[in-house]
Amino acid sequence: MIKTTIRLAVTAAVVALGVQAAAAQGSAYPSQTVKIIVPFSAGSLTDLLARTLSDKLAPMWKQPVIVENHPGVAGTALAAKSPADGYTLLLVSNGHTVTKMITSNLPFDPVNDFVGVSKLASMPMIMIAPPKADHRNLADVVKLAQQNPGKLSYASAGLASTAYIAGESFKQTKNLQILHVPYKGTPDAQTSIMRGDTDFFFSPASVSDDLINSGKVNGVAVTGKQRIGTLPNVPTFAEAGMPEFEYDAWFGLLAPAQTPKAIRDKISQDIAKVMAMPDVRDRLAKQGTVVTSSTPDAFDALVKSDTERYSKILAGNAKK
Repeated sequence: MIKTTIRLAVTAAVVALGVQAAAAQGSAYPSQTVKIIVPFSAGSLTDLLARTLSDKLAPMWKQPVIVENHPGVAGTALAAKSPADGYTLLLVSNGHTVTKMITSNLPFDPVNDFVGVSKLASMPMIMIAPPKADHRNLADVVKLAQQNPGKLSYASAGLASTAYIAGESFKQTKNLQILHVPYKGTPDAQTSIMRGDTDFFFSPASVSDDLINSGKVNGVAVTGKQRIGTLPNVPTFAEAGMPEFEYDAWFGLLAPAQTPKAIRDKISQDIAKVMAMPDVRDRLAKQGTVVTSSTPDAFDALVKSDTERYSKILAGNAKK
């Protein structure tokens, strides 16, 4: 009985010390420069979100928060191999969930080599098309694709980008044969639309509204349930005659696996404060972005569930 009591006392003491150590770990963070890696080029929505966090977290933490753009798999691999200490973070779109599905021999596992920190935002995308008479609306694009199987193409901001998932989901919904043309980022993909090199691109509202309003591209349809405030004349897919297609992109922050939970909790809580700031919410809301935040566990669950969901979509397209 005495031995059992001693054992229980020792166990309780160990647990208490562990809790205290974890709390201390979180409260001491950060004590040096924090780096946010963006696996897309400058000017993309992921880049804009990362720089918004940098601007707000740096004075809050009293430490530099820098953004590094490393487009493609190389950027994600760099983050995966970084020390799991909270000083290297990765800002991703939901395209992260299909990286393993579309790229062979990855030097990392998109799910197992990372842990969640916080969801940051979700955003309906806008299908934009070249400023041509036969690309003016959704019915035009679908008709062209049906009449010319395999001849139309769509642009993306690169493999595993949110635009890529949207394009593949659109193809599957209408059973269309359309070529995928990946670019290094959103600016290059938009340029391909303006030139007429590709036939459509699912673009973030924050970086396409000026192009649409100036007539440099055609705004075809919005993937969300509501129209975008800055683009009142662009219908939703439901309004354009395709209610079965709906797609909202999300963006969030990951950390290398084994990053202490206390540190991730600390970052998540501070991100929630940033996302609650009126100037941040107003700025992103005007661009059609729904600002949010989440616990690390909730974001982990979202990454895993979407990995399963979108992998099935891509597997279905691969069989066609």
